[in-house]
Amino acid sequence: MTRPRMPDERLTRTSDVGLSVDTDHLDSQRAMIDALNRECFCISLDAQALDRALESELGQRDLYALIRHRCPYLFAAQPVFVSDAHVQRMAQVVRAIESVIALPAYQQQVLERAPAVAHHDPGNRGVFFGYDFHLDHGHLGLIEINTNAGGAMLNAVLARAQRACCDAMAGMVPSLASVDAFELGIVAMFLNEWRLAGRTQPLRTIVIVDEAPEQQYLYPEFLLFQRLFERHGISAAIADPAALVLRAGTLWHNEKEVDLVYNRLTDFALEAPGSALLREAYLQRAVVLTPHPRAHALFADKRNLALLGDATSLQALGVSPRVQTMLLDSIPLTEVVDATHAERLWAERRELFFKPTTGFGGRAAYRGDKVTKRVWQDILTGNYVAQAMVAPGLRTIEQHEAIQTLKFDLRNYAYDGSVQWIAARLYQGQTTNFRTPGGGFAPVYSRPPDVTLP
Repeated sequence: MTRPRMPDERLTRTSDVGLSVDTDHLDSQRAMIDALNRECFCISLDAQALDRALESELGQRDLYALIRHRCPYLFAAQPVFVSDAHVQRMAQVVRAIESVIALPAYQQQVLERAPAVAHHDPGNRGVFFGYDFHLDHGHLGLIEINTNAGGAMLNAVLARAQRACCDAMAGMVPSLASVDAFELGIVAMFLNEWRLAGRTQPLRTIVIVDEAPEQQYLYPEFLLFQRLFERHGISAAIADPAALVLRAGTLWHNEKEVDLVYNRLTDFALEAPGSALLREAYLQRAVVLTPHPRAHALFADKRNLALLGDATSLQALGVSPRVQTMLLDSIPLTEVVDATHAERLWAERRELFFKPTTGFGGRAAYRGDKVTKRVWQDILTGNYVAQAMVAPGLRTIEQHEAIQTLKFDLRNYAYDGSVQWIAARLYQGQTTNFRTPGGGFAPVYSRPPDVTLP
């Protein structure tokens, strides 16, 4: 299940995906980036600055203690290095994908298999798309797209706690101005969602909704969002969907009207009994919901990668040749698991990764070489896709005076076709897990091409 390589081609400026990167330039930086990720043990995280940033952002010392207790492996001490050319390439892939998803023919094809609730178009786009890439020996592979990508505010705090420990790093540490701009962009994104949904009055109240939110691993991030909204004059609360009340066409929480729900539920189609009221409020337009079921169906259903990475399908949709080339080179070959192809897929399983079509967080996802006969039966009957294996990047770190190599992926937070921020996630195991000593979110340092390895 391998796709033939596309012919080498120098990509130039195009009207549909913007300025493309010379693919030879990617190769010229690969050795330098690999060497940095393998040999640089500089500690970029200033632990005391992180303490101060979290305490300042959260406003309460006990909340910071909660993070330290619940999430001991949330932040990595060392950065991940990525070339400027790869940063640009990921941004181009995001734009290319969104140009295809905007096509009426694509939307019609995808929505035909989506839950009925996804046919409701609320007008707004949905916040925090997450485009997750693996970087394997200089080649970028988009392994999945998410529509409620977590970690944005945590990475903003992490960026505020970075330091340059040598001259070579000085030009790569995120500036405080860039972090301020990122947070302002987050607020602007929610305000834009409000306007796109047709609301003309000021946005007054946001409720961050998840099931049993205080028990969620990333609950500290909910608190960071709450503080961010409140600093910009928007009342914010955190609630389980069961705490909401729909009355006379208005959604309420604690006797306060709710204008917008920032949806962190993983019940993407709002099908669970506990989501019924929120689903009704969404369909009645009693509240602006973001992200919403339509966004998930169009972007994050993993069956979409089988469409976006298939040359025949892209040509039938009328996608330009240059966008086709970019997507075919960047999306690992993906197919929907069909029991009629069970024998072939089982034979090829060592080169595949199996994921549930509406999965998240690596749950119930399996590397093919780890699949047992019992699990294989679950995959055949459980709505899965099979994706050609793209190895994650590797980052060597020093942990407790021992050298170890962790895997990493690259998460691009994006909105309306533009990348807002890039973060890495360091881990061991099959998927990212935030359970790895020395792992967690790591800042991405983009290596200028004219700086030599220290």
